[in-house]
Amino acid sequence: MTKTIRNSAVKFAIGTLAISLAGAMSFAQSGEATYTAKCKVCHGATGTPSPGMAKMMGIKPVSDPSMQKLTVAEIEATVKNGHGKMKPIAGLSDAQVKAVAEYFKTLK
Repeated sequence: MTKTIRNSAVKFAIGTLAISLAGAMSFAQSGEATYTAKCKVCHGATGTPSPGMAKMMGIKPVSDPSMQKLTVAEIEATVKNGHGKMKPIAGLSDAQVKAVAEYFKTLK
């Protein structure tokens, strides 16, 4: 009986870990998915806007030092409030805004 309880506890722990990792992975993927759906058209797939879009909207590539120094909180504020010619991005939850800001920071 003790062996059965121990095996059940191990299976439960493994299952819990798998669910936690899946949740973390889907969180990271949701940032990329949100970026693709809401940001890519202006900022480019890799964070480098097309020359025309960069000129028209005043968008800097993520490789620009001023973009590299932005914090996740500053990016979140920009997504929520807009900046320059960029309008606020409507329809995103706070979790989506945070995820897309964190994803944006991974672009080089």
